[in-house]
Amino acid sequence: MKRETKGMVAGFAGIAVFALTLPAIRYAVAYFDPVLVGLGRSVMAALIAAVWLVVIKAPIPTRRQLVQLMIVTLGVVIGFPLFSALAMKTLPAIHGGVVVGILPMATAIVGVLLTHEKPSPGFWVTGLAGCLVVILFACPDGFQHLQVGDALLVGAVIAAAVGYAFGGRLAVEMGGWQVICWALVIAFPLILLPTGIQALHATPAVPITAWLCFIYLALGSQLLGFVFWYKGLALGGIVRVSQIQLLQPFLTLIAAAVLLGERLDGRTLVFATLVVAILAVGRRMPVTRMSPLSTNKRSL
Repeated sequence: MKRETKGMVAGFAGIAVFALTLPAIRYAVAYFDPVLVGLGRSVMAALIAAVWLVVIKAPIPTRRQLVQLMIVTLGVVIGFPLFSALAMKTLPAIHGGVVVGILPMATAIVGVLLTHEKPSPGFWVTGLAGCLVVILFACPDGFQHLQVGDALLVGAVIAAAVGYAFGGRLAVEMGGWQVICWALVIAFPLILLPTGIQALHATPAVPITAWLCFIYLALGSQLLGFVFWYKGLALGGIVRVSQIQLLQPFLTLIAAAVLLGERLDGRTLVFATLVVAILAVGRRMPVTRMSPLSTNKRSL
């Protein structure tokens, strides 16, 4: 397969894992504090990542790499998990899944700023159209009815976009699995205390299903999914592969309906279909990509 095709396949594997994230969070926050769900999953994943790095004797990142890893940490290990967990306390996973449909465009924008990839005008037009459809879905009566959860989801999207783009660029030289493992290890001392405090106040009577959701968030959403996702971004380019995320809202909608029993109304299905269709057209628009080596040499 071509390098870009391999990137798209790896990227799809990543978003397939991520697709269950919001439904799992929505279920878990009914029994755990959102802070425990958002940061606790990273604590569990960090312990596994640390063991793996030691076992394979992974090289210590350079100073330049550490700076970028810290940005990745703030974006996808702390920012997105925490904001999304707080948002899912008040919003249904179906709603959140479609709102996160703006993430492909946000990631593409950050990717262009970092790598100087050059999407065609058609790419931007279709991407903006998809964002407008998502905004109309989230705010059918205008912005006066925005909830706090919507603002938290926007924060989650921004955090994820920055973490995706920086991690994707760094994965070119380090490999996707090393990027997420080191990011988790860096986050560990920052998130251990707040996680421990919330764990002390956790209710002991928690169903096994809630624990399974928590374990999935730690091992799947916070670790395995990123191994595939960052590999895809490194192989196929951040701007191009980021658009495969257009499938994630649709997969999330199905997961929320099947696992949580949330209702798929006609309006939600129409808007989700529009988002998928518009961003699918954008996937066909040309993007001029710099070579990985030239991108790799760029520093912050």
